[in-house]
Amino acid sequence: MLIRYKKNFEKIAMGLLSFMPEEKDVKKLQHTIKEYNSNPEWHLYLWKEDDDIVGAIGVRIENDLNAIVQHITVNPSYRNNRIGTKMIEQIKQQYQHKYAVCPDDYTQDFYSKSEDDASVDDETND
Repeated sequence: MLIRYKKNFEKIAMGLLSFMPEEKDVKKLQHTIKEYNSNPEWHLYLWKEDDDIVGAIGVRIENDLNAIVQHITVNPSYRNNRIGTKMIEQIKQQYQHKYAVCPDDYTQDFYSKSEDDASVDDETND
């Protein structure tokens, strides 16, 4: 289940974001979290499985036209369970009525793979 990030989840969110290669540096990670806490154009969501927060997805609103998926991360213990794909699907549902939802350079590969996975699921459900 996708939930909106709140400041009391800051340490968990930082831990999840640190799995992304471009967020390994502590100063960069602190800056990223500061943006999510203070910039109204940056939206961070967490994925909850049972009672555990196991994933995060970050969106940046750009020019009031695009919702850019700029962070996607899942705890390694929970990977290969389609959590990243589910997060992208829910972000699309939430934002597509007002914005064009698209990835940035860092999330492009995973975003494309998740779209391929979703279309395979659609074909098998037909």
